Amino acid sequence: MNTSLIDIYNFISTNANEILTKTFEHVSLAGIAVLLACGIGVPIGFLIVNNKKLANIVINIANVIQTIPSLALFAFCMPYFGIGKNPAIFALFLYALLPIIKNTLIGIRNVNPATIEAARGMGMSKMQIMFKVEIPLAISVIMGGIRIATVTSIGIATIATLIGAGGLGDMIYQAIGNYNYPMLLTGAGASALLALFADFILSMFEKLLTSKGIVREENI
Repeated sequence: MNTSLIDIYNFISTNANEILTKTFEHVSLAGIAVLLACGIGVPIGFLIVNNKKLANIVINIANVIQTIPSLALFAFCMPYFGIGKNPAIFALFLYALLPIIKNTLIGIRNVNPATIEAARGMGMSKMQIMFKVEIPLAISVIMGGIRIATVTSIGIATIATLIGAGGLGDMIYQAIGNYNYPMLLTGAGASALLALFADFILSMFEKLLTSKGIVREENI
């Protein structure tokens, strides 16, 4: 493997449009899957928080899904969704559920019961307590689950090329077949940088959502 930085630079400059296209495809695969998982996983976490038996069942099901090899899960989705982006997004969605549901559950359970009782004493409804007390206090833990789900989805999405879903995995697997190391390093590097960038953006978003009073309390 005699690949220099000049070789990588030449490959990137020559194939910039293709790299951007594959990166956008990769972002759409992981992004749509995580958004769907957030839209379903966070509400599920709230619904099961007061039912320990149901919570254990849901978490165990999500754990079982996590144990299925990614390529096998993609294959299981193909009879229902065909090939391409749809089965890949559904599989990534299933993988993203566990950290989101689990962290939502942990975040809400860690809210001090005395705080919730005080909110009830002030006449707040269940919905008001959820949005004005529980979510603000649990947001950092919930966002932690979303960050894990996002980074994991970006990594697993590279395998989605094997079912025709596109993304940076196209470059990686094509490079392996052609022994094209600049292409391989570019595809793998872009995927890694994308995961780091997504985690950084979500960490900034988490800080914006976290109450300043909670941040000051944690720093004391």
